[in-house]
Amino acid sequence: MTDIFGLNGKKALVVGGSAGIGEQTVLRLAKCGCDVAIGGRSRDLADAVGRQVVSMGRQAFTVMGDVTDPESTARMVAEADCFFGGIDVLVSIIGASHWSPYCETTTKFWDDEQDLNLRHFFVLSREVAKVMVKRKTGGVMTCVTSIDGIQGAPNHSAYGAAKAGLIHLVKSTATELAQHGIRVNGVGPGWIVTPRVHATENSINIIRESGVPMARMGQADEVADAILFMSSDLSSYVTGQNLMVDGGWSAASLLFRA
Repeated sequence: MTDIFGLNGKKALVVGGSAGIGEQTVLRLAKCGCDVAIGGRSRDLADAVGRQVVSMGRQAFTVMGDVTDPESTARMVAEADCFFGGIDVLVSIIGASHWSPYCETTTKFWDDEQDLNLRHFFVLSREVAKVMVKRKTGGVMTCVTSIDGIQGAPNHSAYGAAKAGLIHLVKSTATELAQHGIRVNGVGPGWIVTPRVHATENSINIIRESGVPMARMGQADEVADAILFMSSDLSSYVTGQNLMVDGGWSAASLLFRA
């Protein structure tokens, strides 16, 4: 069978790859022939995903660390690079949303949101880019953004600003690193079922009232499929883009939502 994804034998680092969207991404990359380093804070969860990768005949390696700590992040990248002898694919699933009324948002809350949702990818992608540039192999890096990075909402100021910054970081790094054969893209989920977000009757009603054209929540594997596309040769001329996986939410007009 033709390797249309161009991923056979590639070395991937998936940070946040032990559950949900991250786990599904790891398994898709492995199915397409990648050896995968799984980064996270729970060794048990990461090792469990790694065993699934090994069962597919690929190598798996667990790297532990805290992405809000630049030194820890650098160690994770160095360990993956040392184990595999290079990194061809980086995927960051890291990010979490916390809400706060604007007038009650503290500077610490603001800084924490920027660290987790924006600065982490700056540090992570910078360290991986150094590896790719030094080894002259090129590569591709993909991060998970959010619909909140392109649309405003009450209580979302800190998180939304971080995700908007992440989308711009994707554009800027993509234009600068293209000369080294490195592509950088984002994938922006809308309402997605994950281990932390469940499809309850209340959430489904919210989806309908919010005006999501497909009138349902997305699944983790649907986001992972988009990440796989961005990580593969199928998107070989795509860089600096933010692909929304949101059931048409960001495309719908206010009239549609009324």
